[in-house]
Amino acid sequence: MKTFLLSLAALLAIAASAPAADKIRVSSFSTILTEIAQLVGGDRVDVTGHVKPGIDPHEFEPKPEDLKIIGNAQLVLLSAKHMESYVGKLKEATGTKGNLVEVGDNFASLKMKSEKDPDKVIEDPHWWHSIANTEKAVKVVRDELTKISPADGKTFADNAANYLAKLDELQKWVKSELAKLPRDKRKLVTSHDAFQYFARDNGFTIYPIEGISSADQPSSKKVGDIISVIKSQGVKAIFPESIENPKVLQEITRETGVKTAPELYADGLGEGDASTYIGMYKHNVTTIVDALK
Repeated sequence: MKTFLLSLAALLAIAASAPAADKIRVSSFSTILTEIAQLVGGDRVDVTGHVKPGIDPHEFEPKPEDLKIIGNAQLVLLSAKHMESYVGKLKEATGTKGNLVEVGDNFASLKMKSEKDPDKVIEDPHWWHSIANTEKAVKVVRDELTKISPADGKTFADNAANYLAKLDELQKWVKSELAKLPRDKRKLVTSHDAFQYFARDNGFTIYPIEGISSADQPSSKKVGDIISVIKSQGVKAIFPESIENPKVLQEITRETGVKTAPELYADGLGEGDASTYIGMYKHNVTTIVDALK
């Protein structure tokens, strides 16, 4: 009997320490989608976030080790809307094993003119700055996980419903906070053009220094135009971003005398209070309201 109990204890210890072989293997190339997959999938998923918080997704390129991991993934999540220029590499790496889902393609894009070519219309890839879009992304991830493991469908549905309720509460909080800011003060001068979805939903006008990608460097004329806008519109502050070079912003503050507000998180999650989507969104809204009211 003693030997049996020891054997049973040993088996239980092994089972507790061994990784769950049947967890769904998910690769994510968006900090937003990494969190969504973890929340919706719960303990039924093993999520690898290839783009880490604080890394510029516009500049990110997958390394050989990333491609090796997604070669074994069952689900690969991308922001889409041309955020990831390396989609072809990922499709080649996944072959026919995993399901590659370009989440942002499941909802409408905002369109804008390219900084490099004004005759060209491009999609804005920063869809998560609309809470409504993020709610749609949660449903996309829920459905994709359910396709892979129908037996866990209720778990995924319950987890998604719980998070969607929190996003609904976030939306109410955002409206309440922004009510403190008069419509004529809803003007954002930002490092690059990442907040158009936020602007559309909340009645802001965006004056970006750089283009839709943080790699789009502004011309001297563009900087001069921004300085003129700040002076003529009475803009109270300019907003740097967590991954941007501040030199151009410093030049603008010298020319206009406006204050530099705390950093905004434009391209994904950060650290500390911005390490979750809800925390990131609250940080941005609180920073905007405090600087402009």
